[in-house]
Amino acid sequence: MQILERIEDQINASGYPLVGITLAAVPCPDTPVILTLHWHGFFKQKLVELDEAEPVAFTSIPSSSLQLNERWSDLVALDCAAMDAGWELGAWDVARAERPGCLRPGAASMEAMECLQAFGTYPHPVNGSQVAVSEAPDAEELVELAAARGYLTWTFRPVRGGIWKEFADDATLSEEGRRAPPCPHAPLPPTCLGKRKTIYRFGIPRHRTLPVLR
Repeated sequence: MQILERIEDQINASGYPLVGITLAAVPCPDTPVILTLHWHGFFKQKLVELDEAEPVAFTSIPSSSLQLNERWSDLVALDCAAMDAGWELGAWDVARAERPGCLRPGAASMEAMECLQAFGTYPHPVNGSQVAVSEAPDAEELVELAAARGYLTWTFRPVRGGIWKEFADDATLSEEGRRAPPCPHAPLPPTCLGKRKTIYRFGIPRHRTLPVLR
């Protein structure tokens, strides 16, 4: 699955830096996968469209949710694709979360909101602003399936194309905030049994803190 290529296409097209990336999928082979890119920046709102006009408000740039329709047969393949993208884009780690369906008895109401957010379907604007721009025609069907069958997310913060480059204390990164492929980490197959979180740690501190001798 060409997750890395889609992310880099969006970075080059938008011109804005990234805060983070989320990938969401249901545990059913060949279903679409939703890729959401969270941007850092603001739109200037003016009373008149003149260059010299002062902005009267600033609106956060909404996230971008894209539907990936490539076929896949195994969750481990998605795991590897997410790790490859995080590795090459210089992320400190990739966090995979396994979530149960929120339609089960006793599920907290917050779980339904988290499921919607994972697939880029925000039911209401925040402070009057659009939270996400979605190009995912099957998102609603995926949310219904995720609510019944559970779902998985992969999240990471890229250094290449992101806001983290000047803060990245990572000995594994190039000057551009990248790492050479392939990702050397082996995936841990998900179980999809209840809540579970797996973190693939990639970064190595450039400046290690030495113990204080007393």
